[in-house]
Amino acid sequence: MRREGSPWTGLWAVFFKEMADHLSGLRMRILEGLILLSALAAVYTGTQTLRQTVGEDPYLYLKLLTTAQDPLPSFVGFLSFFVPLAAIALAFDAVNGEYARGTLSRVLSQPIYRDALLFGKFLAGLGTMGVLLLALLLLVLGLGLFTLGVPPGGEEVARILFFLLATLAYAGVWLAVALLFSVLFRQPATAALAAIGVWLFFAIFFPILTELVAGALLLQADPLDPESQLRQANLALWISRLSPNTLYAEALTAILNPAVRSLGPILITQLEGAVLGTPLPLFQSLLLIWPQLTGLFALAVLLFTLAYVTFQRQEVRA
Repeated sequence: MRREGSPWTGLWAVFFKEMADHLSGLRMRILEGLILLSALAAVYTGTQTLRQTVGEDPYLYLKLLTTAQDPLPSFVGFLSFFVPLAAIALAFDAVNGEYARGTLSRVLSQPIYRDALLFGKFLAGLGTMGVLLLALLLLVLGLGLFTLGVPPGGEEVARILFFLLATLAYAGVWLAVALLFSVLFRQPATAALAAIGVWLFFAIFFPILTELVAGALLLQADPLDPESQLRQANLALWISRLSPNTLYAEALTAILNPAVRSLGPILITQLEGAVLGTPLPLFQSLLLIWPQLTGLFALAVLLFTLAYVTFQRQEVRA
């Protein structure tokens, strides 16, 4: 049957309804509390360390986000851990929850196509993560201003905004993963376990496998041929970049540390004329992380497309 009208009719109704449910739900309150407490602890330890260097460091607020002190990790370290869990918690029952409550066929009997329903749920999850991350960053910057007594510079604010953009792209990947499993599995518990399993694989097991592969590749390289060793090292690096965690970590490394000039092996000849330790301009740092940002966006789009195609082919009247 040929459908009539725009496939996006009802998109914003779904978006605002889902976002209101997310922001007022108990699940989101618990996640917000956990992330808030962790962020406050990280900022407190960071300010204690940076108070000694106020006025000497031009990138004080970037270090506030990245400074760790045992046993607590940095604010960025906390976000790297919590963002995937929060994204999975928002989307693991997005579609199968409608099946379980018997509301999917009733929703689709309204002038709302499946396209608008799925895209609206994805955008609502992304919007909720954006609101949460923006509130956290403003809180961290406010606490930093209160405790350090100096305002952030213009380039620091711009770098923090791009850090927020990279974190949203990373959250989009895990939202799309959870949304895909919510379409594939009818039981929300199964979808949640599958999504958390994928996250655990990339967080724990993939780095181990990458190290094993890198070790095997380096053994195959000729120890007397630097080009052969460089080629194998680059190959191992590209394998590690199959993980969204690696792409996100590299993007944060370059955007929050202006002294980083490369995200891979560097030859001595490439350092000729370079003043080591000199910070890169923001534009050069963005050129450095452009492939990583593009990779995260592309992965999120690919996973959402898989969920979209699968949902379009499902029987929804059951």
